[in-house]
Formats: sequence, structure tokens, C-alpha cells
Amino acid sequence: MTKNQFDAQDLTQETFLSVYRNINTFERDYEKAWITKITTNKCLDFLKSASRRLEPVENSYFSMFDDKEANPENQYLQKEAKQVVYLICDKLKDPYREIALEHFYHEKSIKEIAMEKNKGVKTIQTQVYRAKAMLKKNLEGGNHYGKRIAESSE
Repeated sequence: MTKNQFDAQDLTQETFLSVYRNINTFERDYEKAWITKITTNKCLDFLKSASRRLEPVENSYFSMFDDKEANPENQYLQKEAKQVVYLICDKLKDPYREIALEHFYHEKSIKEIAMEKNKGVKTIQTQVYRAKAMLKKNLEGGNHYGKRIAESSE
């Protein structure tokens, strides 16, 4: 996370000092999670303070983001795409609407949906397959959801 061995060593030392200082306040059942959380918080605090020290140059500001998802433009586009997925899936009839929303919008796996709905994996696979075919047919059949979405958001 720090991209610097020396900063990483300093953060590791700070983490274990923090663990030692607060050793009386944790439950032994969650020791690994507790230490991981402390480490994550230390790293995030370090990254926040490091980013404050930099003065972004106009042309290089967005190139500072290593993660494409952290780019504000990409975040907006992902949000908009997610809204399109919701509106398209919402047009289907049940049970395909419900399954399509769970799988494509909420991004749940077939196993997760099967467990939540108390149905077999094969049943959910079939419903996802059929919902996908319906969505494809709707999109290729001249139903221009993008235009409808733009009209509905105005």
C-alpha cells in the first residue's frame, strides 16, 4: 500500500505498538481481524497524510489514481451503468426480473441467490440463462433503453 519498504516497516512497527498498548481490550477469538483492522487503519491514515502533502498539477491530477475505479469520472460512469442495468432488468417479468436484479445488479453469485431463495443451483442457473437471453433480445430488438433512461432522468 505504501509502495515504499521503509514506510511499510514504520507502519508495521506502529501497528504492533498499538496492539501492545491495547492488548487488554480485545477478544482472543478475533485476534487476526483486530490486528488486520489496526493495520488497515494505520495504512489509510498514512496514505491520507501523504496525499495531503502533494500538490496536484492540473494535468497530472487524475493520473495519480492507480486504481481506475478511484477516478471520479469512472465512478460516475459506473454509477450510471449500474442504473441502466437496474432499469433494463426491472423490465422483465417475475421470476426473471428478481433473479436478473440479484445477479446482474446486486452482482450476487448463482450459489448466493440459490441459498437466499432456498432453491436449487440448477434452477437459478436456468433462470439466469433465460433472463440473460431475454435481456439480449430486448436490447437487440430495438428497445433503446438508453433513450428511455435519458428521458426518465430529465
